[in-house]
Amino acid sequence: MIPTIVWGTGNVGRAAIRAVAAHPALELTAVIVHDPAKVGRDAGTLAGLDERLGIPATDDVTTVLTALTARPAAVVYAASGDTRPDEALADITRAIRAGAAVVTPVLYALYDPPSAPAELRDPVLAAIADGGGSLFVSGIDPGWANDVLPLMMSGLGTTIDAIRCQEIFDYSTYDQESAVRDLIGMGHPMDYEPLMLAPTVPTMVWGGQIRLMARALGAELDDIRETMARRALDTTVQTRIMGEFAAGTQGAVRFEVQGIVDGEPRIVIEHITRIHPSCAPDWPQPPDGEGAHRVVVEGRPHIEVTVAAGDEGANRSAGGNATAVARLVGAVDWLVAAEPGLYDALDVPLRPATGRLGRKLS
Repeated sequence: MIPTIVWGTGNVGRAAIRAVAAHPALELTAVIVHDPAKVGRDAGTLAGLDERLGIPATDDVTTVLTALTARPAAVVYAASGDTRPDEALADITRAIRAGAAVVTPVLYALYDPPSAPAELRDPVLAAIADGGGSLFVSGIDPGWANDVLPLMMSGLGTTIDAIRCQEIFDYSTYDQESAVRDLIGMGHPMDYEPLMLAPTVPTMVWGGQIRLMARALGAELDDIRETMARRALDTTVQTRIMGEFAAGTQGAVRFEVQGIVDGEPRIVIEHITRIHPSCAPDWPQPPDGEGAHRVVVEGRPHIEVTVAAGDEGANRSAGGNATAVARLVGAVDWLVAAEPGLYDALDVPLRPATGRLGRKLS
């Protein structure tokens, strides 16, 4: 059994606790929290399980990492990195230097390590050299929908004109109000400039996945471009989780990050998100009204795959988180068996859920 720490207990961390507890090769040994109100609470309770796991949450990072004397060991880093990238990098390199195999979604540029800026990649490589740990970064949006799934599907085609990866979601189901309202701008006046929609930010977040897919396909990128469209709500709407969103405020967003090959957008990551289905009804809609991820391979033949995943009460946004986390947690035993290093989605195989068929958590 591989001793495994989950660091953070938000939307990603809750799913990570459940995934680690269900994995037959992993043993949950610690849960790190930042909120003092969570200290001492059982990991099972924090993860929304009906059973206690016997692991009280702690905010004592030093003690937890110092205890990593057994090898191998792993850390699922699920704390936020959107508004604290420097702190997240410091946390992650600290865990790597302690010898842990670390999996995380938060260091966006390391989706494609060869193209990552030196100021991000070099501290990670130095920590690996010092401590013998490893790192694998994959997206929570989820990463598999922007790397392994489209690349696998491309192998089913005779000719490929373009690959489009879509996230289509009703964000009223997403249990992270500050991100929905402030980072993405839902419910704010149309002249409000949300951080996630600012020019160059979508490329900062998803550009690494574009570069990784281009590298796998042997395609040379001319450029990475962005498109952006926003729509206002026609009427005031009431949501179950986040309350009211007023008429005239932002109610839907559609953007693309486009990998340009030979002057044309050939590799595209597109997000279409709403706070209510009545906003931008002419844009693509999810098949069940809540959310889905879709990959379209344009060429011969034309191939489409749509994935809808439910978790935490069939919530589609939580299901996306859960599948992304399962990809990361499922990579842990492979990562600890590999040589210390910095790995990406082309290195880490997506494998069957060996030993998990019929395995249940409360």
